[in-house]
Amino acid sequence: MNRSSLVRALLAFFVLAASTYVVLTAKPELGLDLRGGTQIVLEAKDTPEVKVNKEITDNVTQVLHRRVDALGLAEPNVTRQGENRIIVELPGVQDPREAAKVVGKTAQLTFHEVLNQVAEKPAKTAKGEIWLPSDAGAGVLQLAKPAMTGQLVSGADGMIDPQQPGQGWFVQMKFKGDGGKIWADITGKAACEQVNTPKRMIAIVLDNEVISAPQVDPNGGNQLCGSGIPGGTSTISGSFTEAEAKDLAALIEGGSLPVPVEIIDQRSVGPSLGKDAIQASAEAAIIGLGLTAIFIIFVYRLVGLMAVLGLIGYAAMSYAALTVLGATLTLPGLAGFVLAIGMAVDANVLVFERAREDHIAGRTDGLRRSLRSGFQNALSAIADSNITTLLAAGLLFFLAAGPVRGFGVTLSIGVLASLLSALVVTRVLAEFFVSRKFVLRRPGLSGIDGHGRFRTWLESRRPALMDHSRRWLLISAVVIAVSVAGVVVRGLNLGIEFTGGRLLEVSTAQRITPDQARSAVGEAGYPTAIVQATDNDNVTVRTGTISDEEAEKVRESIARIGGSAELVRNESIGPSLGEELRNKGLIALGIALLAQLAYLAARFRWTFGAGAVLALIQNVAVVAGVFAWTGKPVDGIFLAAILTIIGYTVNDSVVVFDRIRETRSARATENLGPVIDTAIVNVLPRTVNTGISTLFILAALLILGGDSLGDFSLALLLGILVGTYSSNLTAAPLLLELERRYPAPPPRPKRAQVDRDAAPDRGAVV
Repeated sequence: MNRSSLVRALLAFFVLAASTYVVLTAKPELGLDLRGGTQIVLEAKDTPEVKVNKEITDNVTQVLHRRVDALGLAEPNVTRQGENRIIVELPGVQDPREAAKVVGKTAQLTFHEVLNQVAEKPAKTAKGEIWLPSDAGAGVLQLAKPAMTGQLVSGADGMIDPQQPGQGWFVQMKFKGDGGKIWADITGKAACEQVNTPKRMIAIVLDNEVISAPQVDPNGGNQLCGSGIPGGTSTISGSFTEAEAKDLAALIEGGSLPVPVEIIDQRSVGPSLGKDAIQASAEAAIIGLGLTAIFIIFVYRLVGLMAVLGLIGYAAMSYAALTVLGATLTLPGLAGFVLAIGMAVDANVLVFERAREDHIAGRTDGLRRSLRSGFQNALSAIADSNITTLLAAGLLFFLAAGPVRGFGVTLSIGVLASLLSALVVTRVLAEFFVSRKFVLRRPGLSGIDGHGRFRTWLESRRPALMDHSRRWLLISAVVIAVSVAGVVVRGLNLGIEFTGGRLLEVSTAQRITPDQARSAVGEAGYPTAIVQATDNDNVTVRTGTISDEEAEKVRESIARIGGSAELVRNESIGPSLGEELRNKGLIALGIALLAQLAYLAARFRWTFGAGAVLALIQNVAVVAGVFAWTGKPVDGIFLAAILTIIGYTVNDSVVVFDRIRETRSARATENLGPVIDTAIVNVLPRTVNTGISTLFILAALLILGGDSLGDFSLALLLGILVGTYSSNLTAAPLLLELERRYPAPPPRPKRAQVDRDAAPDRGAVV
């Protein structure tokens, strides 16, 4: 074993050992769409006095964080996003009304003098009067205007005096600025009133709800009359438990938000939906990986088995990387994780096909040298294909939001892990086993001793595909026209993620039809709502922007005919955010196209780039057209699929173009048509084998992944099927036509390069 092989072996061992350790000892962080809960996105708004910036938003985040912590939830998360947004994640909270109550629209804390207390709120009240139910539920309080806001509270703690255990828990408050003076004034005034009367109380109000109304020194008579409670500190005592004291302290310490906030995005997912998604994705991964493994081993025998072991290493590395980096695993992220299994096969297939060619042509001596040559010669195509995919994944990360961003993260990690598994793990295993004596005596076991049946059949037929180049272009033009017609005639069914509105998914005790649900929702006052059935017999309802109370009304209307109705998904997106996401989606698509064009321009002549662009347009148009004709929703998941298809299309076209350029260089005096035919015959087995491997994964996701992942899988299935056609029979024919009209100077034949490990008399790699 030479030094480079030893280094690869040690690296493979270290990476696999570290990944195995992480897999066995750690778990990735699950997004709320997998573990259940509510996510709320708030936007801080400017006021005449305050203009929102990062510092102001950080202050808002701190206030909300303290308030959310008071709920006692497991691992709540409050983070700032960008200049003026805050993301609040509440695990286990499925009722959006409860969540909205926690974060509030303004979350203002105020302190009031109490004027009176009655059993019921008067039927008629004067303008400007404040009547609120008391915190204990004993009647209604009439309050004076706010005397102080929570911005003057510097801290509050739930405490117990160890010297006086009988006193129980209490809350200690600290004030800042003029807070101490104002508190002394209002408590001094209240202390002059008779004990156990309303005017003796100070009401602490959070968003028009009295959270506490303690009396001022009820056991001290009128000692504080006029002077109040001095020193800038004060305590609230009572029959508090530890939890009650700490919750009240957290609410008081939260204070007032420096600016108002508005809920612009709200998503609630039931725990059952997340468990089902994890189970479905796991089943899809196992089934897809199993079918892919059988297929790869059948086609490539021993080296195929090594590739399967490399795929298992890929899965461990991806999982470990997600965990170590602290990435949040979302539902689309699971899809990206599963999808990358199929994409990880591509590098191995490229290597094995090149190794077969070199071995059969006699350009290398021995199976191991042929395999090594395959890795060297395929490296350029592998780099091209993975760079284009990483470009798409990077755009999703930087321009998308929410769960779709998670897809970009897992896809990026998957691409890098697949490279490591193919170029290091699989290579170490394959080179080791093809060098064993039992394989050398039976070279047919290796999988690289001869071409597969498909390649052999193609070479025997010698198809003259480019003799009909214009026919292929005409077919492509018709397909694009029909697809564009679907978008023009039917339009795209934009999801609420791009339009704003509310999406409810309801699970009923008794199975009901969409017509029954539609009638019930109409009777509830929403006759224009879009009601559909899901694959798992649930009902989805899409409406315009409605409140949480109105959404509950819709649920109750369905429950009346379905026995009961559980909200398994509840998403609400404001129209401004929907417009922003739609614009970001268009920007992402535009940047993706420009980035791929720039990459093609750097790698190839402009005629090659034009062919790849037409293939790309065809793929995107077909997928969009099918979704338009069938009325399937176009949302962030669809955007992720389209960007992935763009990367896949350019990847496939680049592999074809690499081989065309290489073949043309070796056969510079021949016409371009036969050169392209030869190149297509050489790479088509790779395209088909990679496509079939990926189709296994996507078919499993399509069948098992539910509505959202089902549409995602359908889009990618279409993209891969059309991409296989377009990269060979759209991009290549257009290249031929353009080269005929705008011929390039004939390239000089390349000098042969010698493989250092090859025999001196047979070592030329052309």
